[in-house]
Amino acid sequence: MIATKTESNNSTATRFALCINTGTPGDLHLHTVYQVLPDEKAAEAEYLRIVDESGEDYLYPASYFILLDLPPVATEAILTATVGR
Repeated sequence: MIATKTESNNSTATRFALCINTGTPGDLHLHTVYQVLPDEKAAEAEYLRIVDESGEDYLYPASYFILLDLPPVATEAILTATVGR
C-alpha cells in the first residue's frame, strides 16, 4: 500500500474491484469488493486508488484486483450498504 492522497479527477462513474491478492502486510481482505477512485497518474503506474475498510483511499497494485463492470442497480446497492461503515 502507498499511503498518499491525490485529488481525484471529476469523473462521476463509480467503479468497484474484487480483491484477488491481499499483499503484505494484509491491509486488504481477499474476495472483498472495494470502491475504486479515479486516479490517472496511479493508473499509468499500474496502481488503483482503493477505498479500504478505514474509509480512506490508498494506492495498491492493480494486479491485486479484478475491475468489475456492474449494472447501476448493483453499484447503488453497494454504495448504500457501505454508508456508515
